[in-house]
Amino acid sequence: MDRAMLPRQNTFAGLSLILNRAAERRDETTWINEQASAPNARYLLLDAAGEAFMHRDREALRWLDIREREQLIRKAPASFLGLIDATPHFMLVLDESAPNGALEQALDARRMSLRSAGLQLAADEAGLFAYAKGLSHWQREMRYCHRCGASLELIAAGHRARCTNPDGAHLHFPRTDAAVIMLVEYEGACLLGRQAGWPPGRYSTLAGFVEPGESLEDAVRREVAEEAGVIVDEVRYHSSQPWPMPASLMVGFIATASSPEITLCDRELEEARWFTPQQIIDGLADGSFLPSMALSVSYQLLAGWLQLRAGLDLDALVADSHPR
Repeated sequence: MDRAMLPRQNTFAGLSLILNRAAERRDETTWINEQASAPNARYLLLDAAGEAFMHRDREALRWLDIREREQLIRKAPASFLGLIDATPHFMLVLDESAPNGALEQALDARRMSLRSAGLQLAADEAGLFAYAKGLSHWQREMRYCHRCGASLELIAAGHRARCTNPDGAHLHFPRTDAAVIMLVEYEGACLLGRQAGWPPGRYSTLAGFVEPGESLEDAVRREVAEEAGVIVDEVRYHSSQPWPMPASLMVGFIATASSPEITLCDRELEEARWFTPQQIIDGLADGSFLPSMALSVSYQLLAGWLQLRAGLDLDALVADSHPR
């Protein structure tokens, strides 16, 4: 498949179109070792803070080959990410004592966070970076068994952790925290809010984490009611986005309010208000309105709504509001 055809509707999504995670083979130690030592093996290098090494002179990940891995960071354990066109891909994570500056020089590389690199990388590399960052965060956080406190060891090519307590080898698996994010509409307007610490004019769709025993649709209704006092009835799924900052899955929805009344309830928002497409156009033009960063599913929810309701291209509107 032509990687240029990989959909980019949500940043970090669509990785399954090119990557075979080969999860069923993660326990096959011999096979994993063969892949790790294959001449075409590729290694994505992250530092202890989760930043990736990128080419210094272009917007692309600085993958290591097997020779570079053996010469520069032989001791770093490799976690298997999967296969792309029969090429094995692995993740390497440096510990806090690693000489990052020396590695940058040796690899002619620079480091960048996922938030900064997400829109600069090609879709496949952005997805791989997000995958690796989420996995590395879990590995870093899961050091001890939450049942008995014993130390854990990574198994299954980095995708499971096993308790070292001989009285009970409990297994621990990577986890993802589900969060809902929703564009609420009412009679031609959409509900957007802002927090006090955001840049002036920045508005976003509402969002929040799913609670135990709660469906995604119920989480949408509860969060909107808690944050803005708006009652939601119809809820429709839109799309999802992995968001490993540090360990979330954003599940996007379009929702319909039963009335426009707003009452800020939990003080999480400084302001919430209804915007018509024309008000968004005017706000972008005079600088009083800033959408969420284009990296986020919030931006895509707003972009889709503007296209559907008014035939507007949010990318073009934003570009026109920031002339070069």
